[in-house]
Amino acid sequence: MADDFVSIEKGLGPNGRVAVVRFDRGIRANPLSTAATQQLRRAAESFEDDLETSVVILTGNGAAFSAGADLKDARPANASIAERIHRQRSGPKMCRAWEQMEQVTIAAIEGFAIGGGAALAVSLDFRFCGRSAHFRIPEVELGMNMSWGSIPRMLALMGPARTKQAVILAAERIGAQQALDWGLVEEVVDDGTTLDAAMAFAARIAAMPPLPVRMSKTTINRVAFALADAASHMDPDQNVLTALTEDYAEGTAAFRERRKPRFTGR
Repeated sequence: MADDFVSIEKGLGPNGRVAVVRFDRGIRANPLSTAATQQLRRAAESFEDDLETSVVILTGNGAAFSAGADLKDARPANASIAERIHRQRSGPKMCRAWEQMEQVTIAAIEGFAIGGGAALAVSLDFRFCGRSAHFRIPEVELGMNMSWGSIPRMLALMGPARTKQAVILAAERIGAQQALDWGLVEEVVDDGTTLDAAMAFAARIAAMPPLPVRMSKTTINRVAFALADAASHMDPDQNVLTALTEDYAEGTAAFRERRKPRFTGR
């Protein structure tokens, strides 16, 4: 069907224990529309009863992992606050589904992971990226909060100062080597080879006994993200609130008009 953006290939690697999930909108930027986030959430949830797969690799379309939330995605102008909050929960639900998978997960990132794309990437266990790839968190510069539960996850990877730098200095790109130095990614490889590198890494994990691998991941995540829900449960509410400000209108207008925004704190 025309809006089918996600494909799943199973039975790869040692003992057929590796799967690859490909997200491809058919456009270079590979943005995350509401339909796309729902499909990616369902893809993660489809592994819930899969006892044969030990590792799942998520990759983009070759040119990009994802440019983040699709600003062209239709949003009803007369939607109520409750409807807006419900809609904003689509992204967090997607990220939570990927974080909570019992299988080990690896992001193979080519091109860029921006905003929601970066939020999705940090929901996975490991990240491999090409040498010319970059990350960027533009939400603050657009006049909104960084949401989707990503701040606790970035904090666990990079620490407080680097997370503040990545989120607050929204216009700054985080290049591949910088991302490696900060702990945002585990390995930088030649462009066009991230999926191969992720497959090689996945093969090492898939050769391990599956049950203790799952147990280990679950225990580590429970400890690492014990306070994550308390830190991010207001994300959708904050996103809707900031979307009502004049700074949000200015930030998004400046983005469309390719100019520097002028914020007033209103």
